[in-house]
Amino acid sequence: MDGSGSMWGQIDGVNKIVIARTVVGQILADFPPDENLGLTVYGHRERGNCADIETIVAPGPNTGAEILEAVNAINPRGKTPMTDAIIAAAQALRYTEEAATVILVSDGIETCNPDPCAAARALEEAGIDFTAHVVGFDVTEAAALAQMQCIADETGGQFLTASNADELSDALSKVTATVQAEPGPIAALVTFRAIRGEDGPEVTSNVVWQISGPEGGLIEGGAATSRSAFTTDLKPGKYTVIARDVAGNSEGTLNFVVVEAAQTVTVVLPVPQPDATIAAQDAAPIGSTIPVEWTGPNNARDYISVAALDQTETSYVNYTYVSELADKGLLMPPTPGTYELRYVSSANNTVLATRPITINPIEVALTAPTTANAGESVTISWDGPDYGRDYISVATPDGNGDAYINYTYTKDGNPLDLLMPSEPGEYEVRYILAQDNTIMARAPISVQDVGATLAAPDTAAVGETISVDWTGPNYDRDYISVAKVGDAGGQYENYSYVKEGAPLPLLMPSEAGTYEIRYIIAQDNVILASQTITVEEVGASLTAQSVAPLGASVVVDWTGPDYTRDYISVARVGDSGGQYVSYTYTESGAPLKLLMPSQAGDYEIRYILAQDNVVLSRHPITVEPVKAKLIAPPSAALSAQTVSVEWDGPDYSGDYVSISKTGESGYVTYAYTNAGNPLTVPLPDAAGEYEIRYVLGQNEVVLGSAPLTVTAD
Repeated sequence: MDGSGSMWGQIDGVNKIVIARTVVGQILADFPPDENLGLTVYGHRERGNCADIETIVAPGPNTGAEILEAVNAINPRGKTPMTDAIIAAAQALRYTEEAATVILVSDGIETCNPDPCAAARALEEAGIDFTAHVVGFDVTEAAALAQMQCIADETGGQFLTASNADELSDALSKVTATVQAEPGPIAALVTFRAIRGEDGPEVTSNVVWQISGPEGGLIEGGAATSRSAFTTDLKPGKYTVIARDVAGNSEGTLNFVVVEAAQTVTVVLPVPQPDATIAAQDAAPIGSTIPVEWTGPNNARDYISVAALDQTETSYVNYTYVSELADKGLLMPPTPGTYELRYVSSANNTVLATRPITINPIEVALTAPTTANAGESVTISWDGPDYGRDYISVATPDGNGDAYINYTYTKDGNPLDLLMPSEPGEYEVRYILAQDNTIMARAPISVQDVGATLAAPDTAAVGETISVDWTGPNYDRDYISVAKVGDAGGQYENYSYVKEGAPLPLLMPSEAGTYEIRYIIAQDNVILASQTITVEEVGASLTAQSVAPLGASVVVDWTGPDYTRDYISVARVGDSGGQYVSYTYTESGAPLKLLMPSQAGDYEIRYILAQDNVVLSRHPITVEPVKAKLIAPPSAALSAQTVSVEWDGPDYSGDYVSISKTGESGYVTYAYTNAGNPLTVPLPDAAGEYEIRYVLGQNEVVLGSAPLTVTAD
């Protein structure tokens, strides 16, 4: 049953989980009490956990009241791992041993298992007689409906949908009606055959068969026969067959399931393996790399492994391919004990040769101070194997080997520097073997608090740079910050590194308010000291004309803080502080010149604080249109090469008179207005229809135009 968070959704004003509780209660009232019935729920305990699946009531007779009590207690909250929930329910029903039926009620798409269809197919293939009926409750999403249909189809079950309480009751009644006693099993004809290796030839003689039934007893045996094929009738259930190859002195074992249909069971006998040998030392220190000599088939990806005695053939602690063994050697385990070196053939993952080896402990020692200041780098001496990527760490005493606060590789020297935690407390310095992060030695160390002081003014102006005196540990990358009261240590408005000296400059925020100046340890951004400072508003004023022609440079007088990179801008009304059409830095003096926009309209002249582009003062200005007139002949012959143009316009720096193709932007030829009046403008190289244009140098705005026809002669 779906206990995911979506079950709090409503149908006709009633939560789906409430509807489900009511309908389940009705179904349980009519369900035969002697039938084995259980309850598995998912998504009912934790949010976001795909493993939140629980069989609350194990399958059994007379469980109706217990199931109803459990359903009424469900508090939906999590994800929808419906596929894994079906698997859990099937396992509770021992689906591989006897017939089993699961009824799934869900209101949404699978959110955990990537392939519900494949999982349902696997259940059907592994089960004796497994069926999953699916009821989609208030499901409209096409992908979800397809998933549910597939689960039912793959297991021979029914898929029904329900959009309200009555339809849910009807759907559950239909699927529960199909759950009834199964008829007695019917024996099936089973044929047994043996082959040599996967997809290998059939073994045609000297095979002895032994079959064990569901209860473990011997079902059928036989002496060596002239053929490998062996046929018998078996009832449905789980069996084990052993085929012994008398001539090859080998055997194969297979577990199989009989269903009510004729079938063939094929047992794979091992392929005779080539010889292999291993030569290596009898003992080695933990974590060491040893040379290994070998003989064997040398197939691609054959390998020599070191494994615990109880590990399976293909399990290992470490391994090296035989093709790389001469160069790399074989890494020994990080734990003392008796192990086995193995030559493993990649052809069929078979061990061809073994050799015992004893892994001995090694002595590792640490010399470290018993106390240190928080954030301090201390000197550690060590005695150990110094294997590649071994390291010295500092950690809390209860942490695992891979849990550390700081570390330094042993390759960095002996002694070496190790950074202490930023928080006072009791810690351990450790020698860590890189392999499996094995702790080889420990030394306790007490990390003590470290202090700092600050001396700064109580008030400052917005954007002002103040002087801050300080004392503190002066660790690398420590800094003095200004931050909002209540912000975390790593949050700030501005900062300066303590390496700049004491006292040091610190830029105040661009907004007025109450802040804190802080000494921050760079490691973990720990606040060692703080002092409150009030940042006060700073004023500015602007004096300029209220109307100006477009593209003109106007004179602006101003007062203000004149911080580095402050500027006077002209911007559209409503634009943010960092947006502008043009600007001039205040360092240019007061008064200064400011270029007006190339488009007419209402604008603002602004004093801008460079930090965060804060607007300190505004002055409205209207930019008015500017027109230009052109006097030129309406036509000219190519042979003339130039045309004389009289003009009347603003004559701003960069303005020019151009000849352009009619209807097109840009120009073919041009001459700057500062060259005189009238202007001599070169003609285009080709005859055609053109325009003579007066163009504002700023943003290439056309202020006036006149037609020009260029003729061929």
